[in-house]
Amino acid sequence: MGGQMNEVGLLNRRVRMRGIELGRVVDVILDEAAERPIGLDVRCRDGEHRFLPLATIRIGEEDVEVDSPLMLLETDQLDFYRSRGRAMRSTR
Repeated sequence: MGGQMNEVGLLNRRVRMRGIELGRVVDVILDEAAERPIGLDVRCRDGEHRFLPLATIRIGEEDVEVDSPLMLLETDQLDFYRSRGRAMRSTR
């Protein structure tokens, strides 16, 4: 998934598991050099932000699909990846 245009296209997409909406993508977390996406910042339906590793998703035409809600890592893991990478919105 190279290029900023594709990454921007992920913003505000629904994250779903078997048709059930788990949350929405609010940011893309890039590697330290801000060259490659490594995961997504997802605002879940309970209002919490969670990290979704890019390797665990399937990108559909309109949504991002996951096989399990356990793929959404807790806020402290999101903080870990944010501290070692860069948020796409802060690099624009």
